[in-house]
Amino acid sequence: MLQKHSISIRGHRTSYTLEEAFYSELKKIAQARDIPLAKLITNLDENRSPDQNLSSTLRVFVLEEIKNRD
Repeated sequence: MLQKHSISIRGHRTSYTLEEAFYSELKKIAQARDIPLAKLITNLDENRSPDQNLSSTLRVFVLEEIKNRD
């Protein structure tokens, strides 16, 4: 099921929508890196391609992290 989440990035409120599995993995990655989830998302937002939305950026990031565990 998709869940909508809100976040403030550089003082601007925005939202992203992720499936629970992606959101759960994203939280685990932030915890493993010992950084707040909001900081991880902000970092990813700052480095994303202008043609990719935030939700897609987060999904691709999680996928890449999982692939690199192997």
